[in-house]
Amino acid sequence: MTIYVAAILAGLGAGAVYALMGLGLVVTARGSGLVNFSFGAICAWSAYVYYDLRTNARLPIFVPGPWQAHRFGGDDVRVTVASAVAITIATAAIISALAYVLIFRALRSSPLLAKLVASIGVLLALQGMISVRFDGSSSINLPSTLPGGVLRLNDDLVIDIDALWLVGIAVVLAVAFWALFRFTRQGLAIRASAESEKGAVLLGFAADRLAIFTWVAASMIASIVGILAAPVFQLSPLLFTQLMVPALGAALVGRFMSFGWTVAAGLLIGIVQSLAPALQSDFTWLPTLGLRDGLVFVAVIVALVIMGKRIPERGALDSGRLATVGDGELRPRQALLAVATVIIAFVTIPDTWGLALLTSVTFCGLALSLVVVTGYLGQISLAQMTIAGVAGFALSRLTERIGLPFPIAPLVAALVATAFGVLVGIPALRVRGVNLAIVTLAGSIAVQEFIFKNSVFVGDLSSGGAPVSRPELFGINLGLRSEDDPYRPVFGVMVTIVVALIAVLVANVRRSDTGHKFLSVRSNERAAESIAIDVARTKLLGFAVSSFIAGLMGTLIAYRFGSVSANSYTFFSSMVLLAFAYLGGIASISGAVLAGVFASDGIGFKALDSGWARLGIEFGRWEIIVGAIGLVFMAVKHPEGLAGTVHRVGRRWAARRDRVP
Repeated sequence: MTIYVAAILAGLGAGAVYALMGLGLVVTARGSGLVNFSFGAICAWSAYVYYDLRTNARLPIFVPGPWQAHRFGGDDVRVTVASAVAITIATAAIISALAYVLIFRALRSSPLLAKLVASIGVLLALQGMISVRFDGSSSINLPSTLPGGVLRLNDDLVIDIDALWLVGIAVVLAVAFWALFRFTRQGLAIRASAESEKGAVLLGFAADRLAIFTWVAASMIASIVGILAAPVFQLSPLLFTQLMVPALGAALVGRFMSFGWTVAAGLLIGIVQSLAPALQSDFTWLPTLGLRDGLVFVAVIVALVIMGKRIPERGALDSGRLATVGDGELRPRQALLAVATVIIAFVTIPDTWGLALLTSVTFCGLALSLVVVTGYLGQISLAQMTIAGVAGFALSRLTERIGLPFPIAPLVAALVATAFGVLVGIPALRVRGVNLAIVTLAGSIAVQEFIFKNSVFVGDLSSGGAPVSRPELFGINLGLRSEDDPYRPVFGVMVTIVVALIAVLVANVRRSDTGHKFLSVRSNERAAESIAIDVARTKLLGFAVSSFIAGLMGTLIAYRFGSVSANSYTFFSSMVLLAFAYLGGIASISGAVLAGVFASDGIGFKALDSGWARLGIEFGRWEIIVGAIGLVFMAVKHPEGLAGTVHRVGRRWAARRDRVP
């Protein structure tokens, strides 16, 4: 019994961090109706700012440019704790206020997907700026600001003092915000706006002012989390983004409304995670790996399934217009010309450019999976790269253990990924929108921890990855490498043909009766049911088709590298995939092509990097930031994506030309 009590006490620190982050998410949601996926990145930026102030007496500048930081005095100057905390909070408040004024205010009447993608864009910008300003520092031991030491309850039970402080701060903030929202005029106005933005406006309240107030308040919480929580873990750029999943679970239990339930759920999640090792020692049938994150995933699923339809949605003035879906018509001459051009490019361009083109073609295929599930069906999935990873690891087992040949092995692996994708899609029968994005994100992290790092499922990972036999057909090596050649264009040609066939499949789905059902469900599920469309079956079919495509691309990624590791299929990669698929145009095949062109490390950024290099400018360090800025701009100004914008401009030009006598 003592070991369980000790585990409960040990989990209070992490639980308090989840509770504080959940509070910030609830405050933002109540004020602006947004689930801010960039909240974790604001926490990380605050932690790095505080570290730089305390260690180097300098303030890193967030705005991109040659200026790096502002230094306070000479080398012997030290910034006090109080000053560093105040400056860090002010910096986060300014960033959050600007993010709302310049980005999210313009998206108030936009579709949910545009808001989600914009928050991912802000996340990418912050992550990229951390990488630039701190030279990609992967781990920093930040000294604790809270009083240290332990409180000894008896000979066997101790509790960290800083954990008690974190719990106390979470409880105090929860009570303070509860009182603010319940008894002050400002809080009552925010509550009214959350229920009905139109009603709040008619009562004379300025919705924008209320939203900015909550964004700034949430940024203050993010600063506190970054400063106080980083010492509990090991600070890294993605630390707080990973902690977003349990924080989102806590906020979901509170229905993005209740501060008390959010804090209680956050503490409980931390305690349950801490209990995992003790439970594993007493119950040997429990999995030895991934139990901590698996429990969080289960908690999120339960919260969504039980309360998914009762989680309130903001009564916005306008729900916005979904992205226009492409017609799915194939133009054989143009399509064959494009495929032939890519194949010729693989054969003729230098190796480094060929690898960049291979990245773009692969990313195009992955984006096509999102065209089906998000563009056509309207379901937001942040698990596509995880689904691709399932196929990659399955391919390793099928080729190394069973000996299945190419192309049977990748097809079977894609079917395994399809089955997994259908399981991911089951929550879509109960929840939708941002709630579905949260559950797929939680599932991605759980699978990475529970399956991708477990030798029982993926084999021996001691060499850094699960090996994959090279693809061979009729004795011909189709792999990217051979014993005496590090780059073989034939692999790029094969990937191009596969992606072209996937594009044909997606086009046929769009024109078929199944595609019409997808669009009906996307437009209005109740209306679809009224015309005898089986919404549940249609959703699962959409997830199955999308997962099969993602699985095929996952096997090609595995063939490219010759081995499979969890680093190739992270949840963060899924977020980047969704963001850049939206940038290109998530509802059309041409949008997927443009997404591939502008993918990170793709041919578009390779061309930009080469051009800037001639001017003596290192563009690669700024690649993710430039992409994030472009992503946010498109979400605000052109929600139909690059492909939709090009088509719209083309139609206008054709109409103007026809009017000319």
